[in-house]
Amino acid sequence: MTTTATRPPLGVNDGSGQPWAATGPLLRFALRLDRVRIAVWALAVGLLTAATIVSLETTYDSPDALAARGRLMSNPATIMMTGPPFAVDDYTFGAMVANELSLWLFLATAIMSILLTVRHTRTEEESGRLEVLRALPVGRFAPAGAAVLTVTAANLVVAAAAGAALVTGGMAAPDSAAFAAGCALTGLVFAAVAAVTAQLTEHARGATGLAMAVLAVAFLVRGIGDVIDHQGSWVSWLSPFAWAQQTRPYVDLRWWPLAVALVAAVALFAAAVLLARHRDLGAGVRPARPGPAAASAGLLSPAGLAWRLLRGAFAAWSVGAFFFAVAFGALANSLEDAFADVPELGEWIAIDLADITTGFAAAIVSFLVVAPLVFTVTGVLRLRAEEESGRTEALLATGSTRPGLLGGWVAVVAAQVAVMTAVIGAGAGLGVWTGTGEARWVGDLTAAALVYLPAVALIGSVALALYGVAPRVAGLVWLLVVGVVLALFLGEMLALPAWVMDLSPLTHTPRLPGGELDAWPLAVMGAGALALTAVGVAGFRRRDVVPG
Repeated sequence: MTTTATRPPLGVNDGSGQPWAATGPLLRFALRLDRVRIAVWALAVGLLTAATIVSLETTYDSPDALAARGRLMSNPATIMMTGPPFAVDDYTFGAMVANELSLWLFLATAIMSILLTVRHTRTEEESGRLEVLRALPVGRFAPAGAAVLTVTAANLVVAAAAGAALVTGGMAAPDSAAFAAGCALTGLVFAAVAAVTAQLTEHARGATGLAMAVLAVAFLVRGIGDVIDHQGSWVSWLSPFAWAQQTRPYVDLRWWPLAVALVAAVALFAAAVLLARHRDLGAGVRPARPGPAAASAGLLSPAGLAWRLLRGAFAAWSVGAFFFAVAFGALANSLEDAFADVPELGEWIAIDLADITTGFAAAIVSFLVVAPLVFTVTGVLRLRAEEESGRTEALLATGSTRPGLLGGWVAVVAAQVAVMTAVIGAGAGLGVWTGTGEARWVGDLTAAALVYLPAVALIGSVALALYGVAPRVAGLVWLLVVGVVLALFLGEMLALPAWVMDLSPLTHTPRLPGGELDAWPLAVMGAGALALTAVGVAGFRRRDVVPG
């Protein structure tokens, strides 16, 4: 009799009777998969923090400048976009850094945590890979445990990058540590929120959407609460963002608000475990509604399918960007005094000091156009996800042509981007109208925003060309997006060379109102977008469709 010994797969011990068996190997596997993503998030957060400190030091280099900035902090729109203004009567550089950075870094870690959590939980379950994994000697809670530990590690790395940038920039170490801990704990709270939403629905897209909706509500609740009471009302405390901001770094440091975030994260993770025990693998707590027996006429085309798949993200982006544009536009009137007291602001935001309202309105439109720009790239790269899931192959099997599929999808994305851009311009105009009392701003800024469409289309067509020719590297288009955003927000402050600024299509877009409408750059960018679109379609026709 011969006995053959077999080695457990994945290098794990045979501990199928233990609920956490193989958690360690799964954690190492998840970290290996996400090592580039986590590094990119940490690098982006670290660079953003360091660059912001440098730019603020350059702009607000005197007590008078700081005092002027402190007066601006009492504006409700500013509070909505930054946070509670602490110590405005004796405004310090540290208080300003906390105001400028905290909300946006907490927001970044929250978004990262939601995406990573859903990726390692519901996405794995929806694709069927988790079922295969559970067939191995892996404990019942091991995949979820590895996912939580992975997201925790990611938050710690990102928080360490932010903390290191703050200390390197000369900020106090204890306050910087509290700031970094706030980043990590805020990220963990929203990771726990995503862990709960991943139990509610059987689709990764639905889980991400629900978690993002919670994020948006938390953003608004914190803003409304802080507007009611500038030091933070009881409404503010309903938002996880307030728990980190109420540590008051660089002003009146207190650590205890972070305990609220820690308790909330633990409670939400516990809720996710309880929900997971009451559902089947692959199913959600909320049962999926059966669809109609026959599809509507609008869904029987690639364009109809694209609209159905993208409409949720389009609505969320448009609504969020509209309210942000209104708040941003409402600042126009308040900046008259700020620019008078701190003319160095002109180095940060390139505007005409002779007509500050017009110059600022034109500047904020150029900033706000980042939203449709990112949506464009996201919408185009969604084609890659559809191909990996096998839906593209299935669609082509129904008789749809490749140019027809790509053309229908791009047409939907283009239409949505045009509407979103107009909505943002109208929102900015509405905000300026509330400050100036002049209704003409709505039309003027809507037209000014639409002028950016050729530049947005050019960047979107780069994504399409990469997807059509070499889909595996299509994500490299995000490097272009980062470069464009960096040139837009920090180009003047960092004194980037002219040739670097010229690489951004936004640089060549006429800045309206106040500037001259030169049609030639728009025509060239439009022609470039059409050429790159043709390259993408041609590449898609020639290559194989590769499901994941």
